[in-house]
Amino acid sequence: MLDDIWVDDSVFALRPDFAVLLMTARGLRNGPTDDRSRGWLEQASALEVQTGKIDAWKDAYRAFGAKPQRTRPSVDALTRRMPLPEINRAVDAYNSVSVKHALPIGGEDLDHYVGAARLVRASGEEESEEALGRPEPGEVIWRDDAGVTCRRWNWRQGVRTRLTETTANALFLLERLEPMSLEELKEAGEELADLLSEMSPEVQITSRLLSNGK
Repeated sequence: MLDDIWVDDSVFALRPDFAVLLMTARGLRNGPTDDRSRGWLEQASALEVQTGKIDAWKDAYRAFGAKPQRTRPSVDALTRRMPLPEINRAVDAYNSVSVKHALPIGGEDLDHYVGAARLVRASGEEESEEALGRPEPGEVIWRDDAGVTCRRWNWRQGVRTRLTETTANALFLLERLEPMSLEELKEAGEELADLLSEMSPEVQITSRLLSNGK
């Protein structure tokens, strides 16, 4: 499944330093926030925000015409919600890693996907949920065969594919720009895998790094 996910060349032309670590987690035992996942959130909330990495995402948004003060990159919005909100165990896990590394992370329910995920520049004609609105031409979006799954790179996710307490099979998208190194991206992925394994000991995790020219 991971081999079918792709990033359009037009996105790499916009930001040649972009890379995404793709992770699937099959056999999750998700559920409501508990004391363990609450502890992850509390630890992340106590950390100092790494503004330099977030500024890189603001620049990326401006490059395709978005105003990051109005539609903020996901990690920027998340760091402004301290203490971190309790959602569910899987979301708590990736939100805590996201804040720790100033790294946008998306979590998607694989069982609600239609075809493969891909990151593209929008035509403006894509199917999109009413709450998301229709993307603007040239906007960077994640999508599948059924339509938009996340607008403005990582600004807002659709309802159809979001992680819920009953999600059993998930896709995680860890999105990197410089100055984050690929080594730190890998470390963040390993930390997320450890948290998911802690909450779901039988989970099966696979990963793939997708970067410019690869």
